[in-house]
Amino acid sequence: MATQEEVIQSLKTVPYPGFSRDIVSFGLVREVRIEDDLIEVNLALTTADQDIPLRVKETVEQQLTRDFPTTQEVNVVVAVSRPAQSQSQPSTPGQASQPTANPLSGVKHVIAIASGKGGVGKSTFATNLACALNQILLKEGKSQAVGIMDCDIYGPSIPLMMGIHQQPEIEDNLIIPLSNFDIEVMSMGFLVDPETPVIWRGPMIMKTIQQFAQNVKWGDLEVLVIDLPPGTGDAQLSLVQTIQLDGAVVVTTPQPAAVNVARRGARMFGQVNVPLIGVAENMSYLEMPDGGRSHIFGEGGGPQTAVELQTGFLGQIPLDTNIREGSDHGTPIVLAKPDSLPAKAFHGIAVQVLDELRKPDQA
Repeated sequence: MATQEEVIQSLKTVPYPGFSRDIVSFGLVREVRIEDDLIEVNLALTTADQDIPLRVKETVEQQLTRDFPTTQEVNVVVAVSRPAQSQSQPSTPGQASQPTANPLSGVKHVIAIASGKGGVGKSTFATNLACALNQILLKEGKSQAVGIMDCDIYGPSIPLMMGIHQQPEIEDNLIIPLSNFDIEVMSMGFLVDPETPVIWRGPMIMKTIQQFAQNVKWGDLEVLVIDLPPGTGDAQLSLVQTIQLDGAVVVTTPQPAAVNVARRGARMFGQVNVPLIGVAENMSYLEMPDGGRSHIFGEGGGPQTAVELQTGFLGQIPLDTNIREGSDHGTPIVLAKPDSLPAKAFHGIAVQVLDELRKPDQA
């Protein structure tokens, strides 16, 4: 006879439709009862899609029958509640969503962090900028002021950098973002197995970004920071088609290889009428013991990029092993070492970003 633990382990192999995450980790399994040759599973779903409960029920029955062939009866009971009606009704997670006029109605400002190429530390920059923005806004009396939407579909690293290893739950047909350091976070890294490669084409990427905007309970935020993948492909275009951005910050490193690509990537925002907040230069220099600076990757690329893009230069982030260590251990340097040179640089950039967002023409 099967045990309750064996049944739960079997249910962990049943994904929620449209996701690689299982129904157990989503918190949909309410009770497992075993009596003689009967296995009974009670599930609770909140969805407006009538097909989802039936699909889940059939999949669970097939899985349990396959895993426990000597069981004479498998009974799956699905309790379905409809999501609360709202001005903008989201679709079931895993199903295509239709863009709404304002899918992030509780978010005051939405900014994108972008780069033309990979390897410039864009996600590290986005994480520390979000933390610096949050520090400033919390001092102003705002609560739950900042969120991070990790749209780097192919290489989501924000969960590691923010020290979040749990998985989100679904409530009223919305995914509840996870939180650490008073910052709301949503990432593809929460929804797929870390060992599973994400091999998606454009339409799947667009659907995911729509879901992150429309099927996540972001609540009331002052600033939502969106970490984009490098380049100017489907993710970037899908984002600007789905969400009204208040601006974009372009991250580059000093060397020509990064600067040239950053300029091309930044011009994409101009073509879709997204204002540039400014350019930030990462890995700008290494501070030497004598107080001097060693420009390992060259010098002047960030300011030059800002001039050519006719936008402001926000500042330089130095090379520092503490930045890498903070990211690896899930505590960004802005929080781990607030008095360090990099932390102060991130704070200075955050002040400028807020100033730009609060200008009358950005309101």
